[in-house]
Amino acid sequence: MSRIRTISLVLLAVLVPGAAIEIPALAQAQGGPPTRAQIEDIVRDYLLENPELLLEVMQRLKERQQQAESTQARRAVAERRNEIVNDADSPVAGNPKGDVTIVEFFDYRCPVCKRATPVLADVVKADGRIRWVYKLWPILGPESEYAARAALASRLQGKYQPFHDALMAADGPLDEDAVMRIASRVGLDRARLAKDMARAEIDAVLKRNFALAEALRINGTPSYVIGDHVVRGMRDAATLKALVAEARKKG
Repeated sequence: MSRIRTISLVLLAVLVPGAAIEIPALAQAQGGPPTRAQIEDIVRDYLLENPELLLEVMQRLKERQQQAESTQARRAVAERRNEIVNDADSPVAGNPKGDVTIVEFFDYRCPVCKRATPVLADVVKADGRIRWVYKLWPILGPESEYAARAALASRLQGKYQPFHDALMAADGPLDEDAVMRIASRVGLDRARLAKDMARAEIDAVLKRNFALAEALRINGTPSYVIGDHVVRGMRDAATLKALVAEARKKG
């Protein structure tokens, strides 16, 4: 309760200066500063009479938080651009020599990622000058990590893209049996794949991807870095094209 009262006093000072008129008036009337309890009563009464102020406060706090996160994310993009865009251990699709790079953070078990993939794929294909970087970010549990490790290991057999596409298209769980069945279907050597999944290099890739996501204030999949923008959540084709055009214009 004391925390709520403290917040109320701050809100009063920031958003309700008119209500604060009562406090000096009370001080003058009683010949001295009001007690804490008297101030809290004024705040409480005012907020009860004007409950809509609480909604306004929450909205302002949310907007300030989002603005701060956006500023921090843009700073991280600028400071770590080379790592974000040019990590040799991150798979690349689209045009490897494209003039605009879209970096996607995703999870193979994320249903929204599965819906977003064909939208982005169509944009990349239609444009012809987009470089698409995959950041595997397995945040949805052990199956997600297993699939991500298998996908990264598949690069050693030159099968990443077909394996990636098959994993993204798969319905249902992605446990060990399901992942290995998909691996066989795209022509991977399962025994070698299982061995390569334990490589220290794969641990390092995933560790870097998690660190980048944290620095970029990304909190879910899919998320993208396009130009200097960090885009959280699925976007339609028109929005993606507009972001690409802006990034291309800025160079």
